[in-house]
Amino acid sequence: MRLYDQTNRRLYVNADERRRFIAVADAQSLPQRALCLTLLHTGCRLSEALALTSEAVDTMSHLVSVRTLKKRDRHLVREIPMPPLLTLTLTALMVAQAGDSFLWPENPERPVCRITGYRWVKKVMTTAGISGAQASPKGLRHGYGVYALRCGVPLTMLRKWMGHASIETTAIYTNAVGKEEMEFAGRMWS
Repeated sequence: MRLYDQTNRRLYVNADERRRFIAVADAQSLPQRALCLTLLHTGCRLSEALALTSEAVDTMSHLVSVRTLKKRDRHLVREIPMPPLLTLTLTALMVAQAGDSFLWPENPERPVCRITGYRWVKKVMTTAGISGAQASPKGLRHGYGVYALRCGVPLTMLRKWMGHASIETTAIYTNAVGKEEMEFAGRMWS
């Protein structure tokens, strides 16, 4: 796992792109907005977000329980804190779904497929003027990791929230450069 590709293109959404992404996501339909904000504010993988059910959302505690799908042979669930805005958005979606267990159903029998979820994210990225290697659900996940560290979340807590098996995997988010690197250094200087 890395934050830059072979040609040194950034693979994560930065702070400015994050703000633009939120602004555009807020203008989408409720299911699209909810999916985009879930990816942005939890750092979960697209497949994990699409597998969420209404039972996974604890609106009172502002937690979402995400089943780690990367380790399919084991049943691992991690609880990720949600900001109040995401809790409100998911609550509104659950009310609108009127008891449907899937959060993003295409129809009552099945949830949104991965391709549709990817298209929703790409549409928001394009409208927000975000292009390049970071303009993807994975770019949101990496952006979440960098953002969390910029906000002072301890590496061990971030590892738990992101579902990484080892701290070495999570430590890649300390390799951010440019403005993000200067913000890390700025905390040390103040």
